[in-house]
Amino acid sequence: MAKNLILYNAEGGPNPFKVMIILEELGVPYEESFVPYSELKKEKYESINPNGRVPSLVDPNTGLTIWESGAICEYLLETYDKDFKISHPESPEKWAEKQWLFYQVSGQGPYWGQAAWFNIYHPEKIRSVQDRYMNETKRIIAVIDKHLASRPEGSTSHPVLVGDKVTYADLFFVMWHNSLPYIFMGFPDEFNEDDYPAHKKWLAGLKERDSVKKACKAQMEAITAAQAKAKAKTDAE
Repeated sequence: MAKNLILYNAEGGPNPFKVMIILEELGVPYEESFVPYSELKKEKYESINPNGRVPSLVDPNTGLTIWESGAICEYLLETYDKDFKISHPESPEKWAEKQWLFYQVSGQGPYWGQAAWFNIYHPEKIRSVQDRYMNETKRIIAVIDKHLASRPEGSTSHPVLVGDKVTYADLFFVMWHNSLPYIFMGFPDEFNEDDYPAHKKWLAGLKERDSVKKACKAQMEAITAAQAKAKAKTDAE
């Protein structure tokens, strides 16, 4: 009998929930192990992931421990998507999916993460830096929107990035979109989703999937729990 995979998660960041969506889509049994941010850079967790970040994944069925969300995604597809439920087996679709996966992990995640950092958390507000990352955030959305606008809807009610079905290439982009309200919270005139109609329709369709609903709900629960924990600590001091 197959054992549950272990998905290491933290306190609400998007990346572990990208992996959760893939696990849910493939129907792979898993359990979560939450690591407080304060423990990520300590020896116990760094023995699993020397980079001290999440996600990490342990598969007791194959003996593999792997980290970095893109690598985890490729592992899960090769190991558990034998029927190509959310992927394609052959070129050109196979390589187009990888292209969009790499765009997510090298473009969307890093740039949107920096936008969130400099707009929300960085103590010194440097407008030129904020503009840089907000513009990159919008540029990435525009790239996706332009591509989707040229695509047929296929078997879905909305355009998709590759082929004629929803694949991991689409799904891996979803969770970082939950950060957009926070990125532009102090700059309401900087972003309007209606300026990107194909992107808006695509994202709305993806958010109707059960896997995405579950991941979004789990992320909000993790954030709420972390906030409650922080408040309790502050109140006790």
